[in-house]
Amino acid sequence: MWIFGYGSLLWNPNFAFVQQVPGVVKGYARRFWQKSPDHRGTPEKPGRTVTLVPDEKFVCWGIAFRVAEENVIATREYLDFREKAGYSLKRVTFIPDDASIKPFDVEAYMSYGDEEHHTGPSELEDICQTIVQCDGPSGSNVEYALLLAITLHKQAPHCPDEHVFAVERRVLELCRTKGVRKDILKKLGYATSDMKNGG
Repeated sequence: MWIFGYGSLLWNPNFAFVQQVPGVVKGYARRFWQKSPDHRGTPEKPGRTVTLVPDEKFVCWGIAFRVAEENVIATREYLDFREKAGYSLKRVTFIPDDASIKPFDVEAYMSYGDEEHHTGPSELEDICQTIVQCDGPSGSNVEYALLLAITLHKQAPHCPDEHVFAVERRVLELCRTKGVRKDILKKLGYATSDMKNGG
């Protein structure tokens, strides 16, 4: 079984795999159009995480993880629970960065437009204001958004994700002007010298 990671699976897969291959899925855009009531927010105050949105103009970079046959059932059960807030599996074609490897099918967790946690097209400001305010059992929404951006800057400079980077820029601006989340920014290596004291 191959699983395509494009969000938190990039830095925290937390399941056993025997191979990982970086590459892209064509015809999909990564968007912060998914409410997170269970990981980076709460049912009362859901955060925002990414999902894949069909759009022929885009490609989405990520990592394909190969799970050994003996671990498929346990891994699927784990991921089904982890992605339970509105995500469903869909088979898509994965194109490795390494051109010597032929494209192959992977499974990706994504949300569909009629799902209750799927927000649909959202204004950047609404997304970022939500991210700055939300926390959940898996940590702060700011940490999630910035870790995703950091990972893409480091691992996929050849495939920039302008939506994620726009969210990163605005979230940083909001944190600095409001004087919040300073501890998270500092931990992740962002400049904080111009910030007010804050959590």
